[in-house]
Amino acid sequence: MAGDSSLTQRRILAFWAPLAGTWLMMSVEGPFLAAVIARLPAPTLNLAAYGVAYAVALLVESPILLVMSTSTALAEDWASYLKLRNFVFSLNAALTAVMALSLWPPLFERLAGGLMGLPGNLVGLTHLACLLLLPWPASIGYRRFYQGILVRNGLARRVAYGTTLRVGSMGGVALLLSLGWHAPGAVVGAASLSAGVVVEAVSSRLMARRPLRAMKGTASVGAGQEPLSYRYIWHFYTPLALTSILSMGVNPLVTFFMPSSRLGIESLAVLPVVNALVFIFRSLGLAFQDVGIALAGPQREGYRPLRRFASTLAAAAAGGLAAIAFTPLLGFWLKDLSGLSRDLARVAVMPTRIMAIMPAFSVLLSFQHGMLVSARNTRPVSSATALEVASIALALFVGIRMAGLVGATAAAGALLFGRIAAVLFLMPPFRRATAPGRLVNSGRSAS
Repeated sequence: MAGDSSLTQRRILAFWAPLAGTWLMMSVEGPFLAAVIARLPAPTLNLAAYGVAYAVALLVESPILLVMSTSTALAEDWASYLKLRNFVFSLNAALTAVMALSLWPPLFERLAGGLMGLPGNLVGLTHLACLLLLPWPASIGYRRFYQGILVRNGLARRVAYGTTLRVGSMGGVALLLSLGWHAPGAVVGAASLSAGVVVEAVSSRLMARRPLRAMKGTASVGAGQEPLSYRYIWHFYTPLALTSILSMGVNPLVTFFMPSSRLGIESLAVLPVVNALVFIFRSLGLAFQDVGIALAGPQREGYRPLRRFASTLAAAAAGGLAAIAFTPLLGFWLKDLSGLSRDLARVAVMPTRIMAIMPAFSVLLSFQHGMLVSARNTRPVSSATALEVASIALALFVGIRMAGLVGATAAAGALLFGRIAAVLFLMPPFRRATAPGRLVNSGRSAS
């Protein structure tokens, strides 16, 4: 879909809403599973094990995460689709092999107990949860690839339908395991997540059948274009893969610092709950990246209406989180809905308030990414993410090792500090990408 000068706020809203709904439904997963685990035996231990296992799964899946943006931008014809599919499936297989290798018991024990410093009673439970998440990386890559096909063909609502099936499957498995089989909380969380993404992956492929049939009849390349090559895909996608690897590495990085902080185990237990709440409002902005890619237009003619929409969205997302973080609603969320004890809820208050402004920066960063990917300039995206991760690591070291802050509080401040650094770094290339008359590079051979 191309942007144009008549791009209205209503049209942007209609395009964004199903994608935002998808992210919102996924954001329910965290609070729901955390609430289930918190009400099962040994909640602190199981919340910590689930949080670590989830961070490991996110790190392994990170190289495949942005294939949705890639298929949205590059799947222009049947030949392009076939090459992108081969690329994605090969990457899926490699990531599954990497995760399986990391779960070899001697290696896992060395990583979890030695490198991360997890106590012995947490290592075994975390290993079991990670085993249950083994299907996660390939399922994520498979479904995001076909979701990009749907978005490119104006079928964003089908993405939301697939996520509805995912959330429903996840909830059903969680209730079955917790109420019927009385499984440990970490097992409930990991098995439910895996079941949900497998269902969503299958449904995304089924819903993409019609646009794929239509794509078979298209010309191999447009006028003046070269066929999409594996080399071009590699050069286009590598910065995006590095971006998601670095971004997803934040969770293990934070987890690495937590055991040595003040209230380390308590911080590991509350961070999934805090992050789940913040993610609900951040998710409103995450969908905006693919909106920008689809609607920017070849000469950036969609930039001004997209900027206006992003400004409104950023204010609404941050305002919504602040309305919870700085009112009695926060206590209701932490204790009544999430099931945290009074002591754990007290640890979670400050990090939630520190991150109240995070959704606004998430919208801005997604807008920057969307414009740069639309302009086929992906390198600054990975550089900004590298700066963000380095800034987070520095802030964690200062906050925990030097200032002696509570781990969860130090983590929240570090995450906000890193995000601000990334946004500021991207401002110059973002301005160049959105300059009037800036053309998308239509050539598809790698230089």
